[in-house]
Amino acid sequence: MALWLITSEGRRYRLLDRSFAPSFYVAGRERQLSRLSPLLEARAPVACSFTEKRNLWEDQPLRVLEVCVPHPLQFFGLARLVRRLDSTLQLFNSDLMLAPLYCWQKKVFPLARVEVEVEAGEEARSAGRETLGVKALHCRDDEWVLDFELPPLTMLSLRLEGLSRVDPQHGRRGALEVEVSRWEGERFSASRTLLLDDSEEPVVCGFERLLRRHDPDIILTEWGDSTLFPALMGQAEKRGVRLSLNRDPLPIQRSRARSYMSYGRILFKESATTLFGRLHVDTQNSFITHQCELDGLWELARLTKLPVQYACRTTTGTGISHLQMELAYHDGVLIPEQKAEPESPKHPDELLSADRGGLVFPPRLGFFENVCELDFVSEYPSIMARFNVSPETVNCACCPEAPRIPELGYRICTRRRGITSRVVERLIAKRQRYKQAARENAARAPSYLLRRSALKWLLVCCFGYTGYKNARFGKIEAHEAINAVAREKLLVAKEAAEERGYRVLHALVDSLYVQKEGATSEDYERLAVEIESITNLPLAVEAVYRYVVFLPSKQYAEIPVPNRFFCVVDEDHVKIRGLECRRHDTPRVVARMQNEVLHILAEARDFESYCVKLEQAREVLNRYLDGVTKGDMNPEELLITRRLTRQPEAYTKNNHTAIVARQLDRAGVQLRAGENIQYLLCRTDSALPDDRVRAWTLWEAWRGYDIGEYQQALLEAFQPFTHYVDRLYEMPG
Repeated sequence: MALWLITSEGRRYRLLDRSFAPSFYVAGRERQLSRLSPLLEARAPVACSFTEKRNLWEDQPLRVLEVCVPHPLQFFGLARLVRRLDSTLQLFNSDLMLAPLYCWQKKVFPLARVEVEVEAGEEARSAGRETLGVKALHCRDDEWVLDFELPPLTMLSLRLEGLSRVDPQHGRRGALEVEVSRWEGERFSASRTLLLDDSEEPVVCGFERLLRRHDPDIILTEWGDSTLFPALMGQAEKRGVRLSLNRDPLPIQRSRARSYMSYGRILFKESATTLFGRLHVDTQNSFITHQCELDGLWELARLTKLPVQYACRTTTGTGISHLQMELAYHDGVLIPEQKAEPESPKHPDELLSADRGGLVFPPRLGFFENVCELDFVSEYPSIMARFNVSPETVNCACCPEAPRIPELGYRICTRRRGITSRVVERLIAKRQRYKQAARENAARAPSYLLRRSALKWLLVCCFGYTGYKNARFGKIEAHEAINAVAREKLLVAKEAAEERGYRVLHALVDSLYVQKEGATSEDYERLAVEIESITNLPLAVEAVYRYVVFLPSKQYAEIPVPNRFFCVVDEDHVKIRGLECRRHDTPRVVARMQNEVLHILAEARDFESYCVKLEQAREVLNRYLDGVTKGDMNPEELLITRRLTRQPEAYTKNNHTAIVARQLDRAGVQLRAGENIQYLLCRTDSALPDDRVRAWTLWEAWRGYDIGEYQQALLEAFQPFTHYVDRLYEMPG
């Protein structure tokens, strides 16, 4: 196993640990396993021996054949060989990623502080670096600490000039911006930004010179996976330039892009460019980096033991799965290749009871003052932790008299703690510690909150993974049990609040919006403590709002919807759900107008002052309407983003997305379902489809934009703020 070490003085070493020998396990009849052992030993230098491991579902020891592979590169090939030799045999631990497996075996993790003893006389050279053999490796770090130290990293940032959200493959062009930063204990300190273009020398030559001069540990890119690296490598090949992207003497690894379905939506996963000896992070191809920046990525990689480049591109569900597998590995539990626990047979009436989600009470429509939001803290993970709901503990065979889940009657094991329960328990605890640390240390609070956010995404996924069809430790009954407990607890919380004289305005899965005339913050805090003692789930006062506005459906003014409202704590804290400024496809001009209006309305204390502030807000709207009317609005502010739901040729109607997709397709842009496209509204009433809208990268200034359509979008985005004021004036008398 090849490792890279950075000393506190900043020296880089390549390490080679030859002691890593991963194992997989084979279950079957004793006679089959006895015949398998000599067959494997004859084909490769492996060590086969019988051992006992635990079966997760039955919690019983199982006699299996352990196949220890001294050469890790042969690991997956030998597992495939076993399947070919006898398809009736069952394999465990045979498809695990080798990097996390090495971390589990050696008790280390990415970015850990370690102490290494190297082998004497083993020094070699590799790409200008010393390669040292590892004699012993000791971790001197803990992935669960809050204040961890990062090595003295050097980072090279790459991006194209222009709008970050527009894919360069759609025709965006510009100089290459390069920035070099160094880690200085608390943050990256950046030097000046350089611009590279082909005017004086090829871009690839300038980039290679910077690579050799600064030798970065991390290359941070925008659209690096899909555009920048393929373009640089293509130019290097054409001009005969050797790019030193890798520090290790290995070829650059490229994965293929693909479209896929997830929860009824078509999504697109971009290709990945993985480097060896350096880290490549593409902010446009990384969910966790986009949501939690590099702080969240470091936290995720340290906890999950996933390689940093893989952790930044995979889902957080993969992270929670590896946390479960690590715990199973250390417990001596066999890890199946794929989900092995089918759903139990159910009567149709049982399915109707079980196959339900969270409980929702539609909001009372209107403007309400002095409203408190009570939130169950990480409710679904807390249910798993507090009530021991885990796939292997639901309807276990060992506890026929165990406590039952409300509505469903499922039993929960009382003899053993579930793997999922133990994993989420530690994540919840660390998340709470980060929250407390952020309150106590204002200087480090931004970093703490980003890391805390990364833990939130892990916890969000852990619930979904209990019912995911491919989860190794998934079981749909666990998913149903968690939902049933959540429904019961929310109902109990609602009734408890009403018994104490509070009016419940809205209840949404894990939160309650309650109101009581004259209630103070202390009253709401007492209510939270009382409900927590009844439900045995942590409940917190999320906020006490000056006012909350619950809005109806856009189609029907009398029908409430769960997620369309805004709440004001103070001038700087407004909670928004379902408005245009929360949507990714809203033009920035509309989102900016809404945010400015909300900032003004947030100064109101009650409905009367709200009406006064609304008149000031109308001035903001009029200013934006005038800006659009003059026709000189920055076109970047007017861009609309849409996701392709199919290939361009598969569209049958001339909606805006279809027209733009065909325009880009004719321009030679290769589009795939799930990708985002950007366009402007030009003349939406035109008889010619291509004149109605225009792809941003094909738009010319002479085309202008559709003033009427953008004005209408601004007016519609302002309407939620006037809804109840207008209705008040419409009422008789």
